[in-house]
Amino acid sequence: MSTQDAPSDHKRRNGWLPANQDDLETWLEGHQTRVDARPADKAMQLVVTEFRELIDTEPVVRLYLTEMIDQVPRNSAYRKRHLKNVDQLLLMIDEVLTTAPEFSDGGMVTTPLTAILDWTMGTPAGFAAYRDPRINGMFQKILQTWGEFLSSPDSRYVLNDSPQGWKSEAAKQIVGIDDYRHDPAKQYWGFTSWNDFFTRRLTATSRPVASPEDDSVILSSCESTPYKISTGVQRRDRFWVKSQPYSLEDMLANDPSVDKFVGGTVYQAFLSALNYHRWHSPVSGTVLRAFVQPGTYFSEADSEGTDATEPKNSEGYLPHVSARAILIIRADNPNIGLVAVIAVGMIEVSSCIIDPEVTPGHHLNKGDELGYFQFGGSTECLVFQPGAIHSFTLCALPQPENPEAKAVKVRSHLATAQTPAPIS
Repeated sequence: MSTQDAPSDHKRRNGWLPANQDDLETWLEGHQTRVDARPADKAMQLVVTEFRELIDTEPVVRLYLTEMIDQVPRNSAYRKRHLKNVDQLLLMIDEVLTTAPEFSDGGMVTTPLTAILDWTMGTPAGFAAYRDPRINGMFQKILQTWGEFLSSPDSRYVLNDSPQGWKSEAAKQIVGIDDYRHDPAKQYWGFTSWNDFFTRRLTATSRPVASPEDDSVILSSCESTPYKISTGVQRRDRFWVKSQPYSLEDMLANDPSVDKFVGGTVYQAFLSALNYHRWHSPVSGTVLRAFVQPGTYFSEADSEGTDATEPKNSEGYLPHVSARAILIIRADNPNIGLVAVIAVGMIEVSSCIIDPEVTPGHHLNKGDELGYFQFGGSTECLVFQPGAIHSFTLCALPQPENPEAKAVKVRSHLATAQTPAPIS
């Protein structure tokens, strides 16, 4: 197996949490201040009350949650212990559920639930807790509740021109809002909710399809930064170990196509918090299957150690266990064969929505939209059959030592398919 790896700590590299720990601590301190200022009689969201009842009635759940807080190390790196007990954890979660992420240049906390849980995710009890079906099921309900708020008009309050608003000059430049459909004359640019803004669509002239008539040119499915290219991938492998090899039957949820991909190639890339969050077909072809596979939300690879402040990179682990959309496409180009597109949700960013017309039998033109991540995105995998890929473009090669590596534009040239050898 040949593998090119990327740097550690996917949440910070992807921009979901601030790169600077002090910025994260500042946000947590402010959030705790908001919690402390709550009226004593303020009712919790029903889903948080349900979580409280689960903790009270299930001793193993209570054990996991209590211990993951207690197990955060007590050395100097963890001196600001923002979580002290389960009751405080529930209050901090509840306070998030009626807020929308604000803009902050460099110190952004796009995923506040992850900011709260971050240290616990790297503890022994945390590794177990976030894989427990009962706890995972409660976080699914919590995320659904928050998603309902983020899809409501009430969440648009962050679309303003204050320094923390997404209409500020800094935010407009970083987001590149001119590349997206919006109405500058309207108060909220015409967006109906925070999620509507976050899943904004490109203009007709942004991100043109590379070589639309050349079916040997394979496109980037997402606006994403290359993470890893692996060849000779196996049907089943120990994806949870330190090297995080790909295990096809787990990634593809035992789809009937698995055997076709054994020995093939996986290309993985990650989306940042400010990237475009819709997925597009890398090839022209016919949809064979398209489905969403349920999975975990806050699980980390425990092979990466117990450092809860800087959890090591779990990017290769996530496509095997996280909630994800899986699309199997039979390319028109017979030299490509089958292609799997795996859109992987991560932490809060776990709603994978397949477009309603993308169903078995539907024919796609290269670059057509497949679906989108609601409230952001995390990582994508493209899986190719053995011998399908001749080469990847230079921009598609992972650059693990370059923190300034650029994202590959969606619908740009990612790879070139193999062509048959000429008959001699």
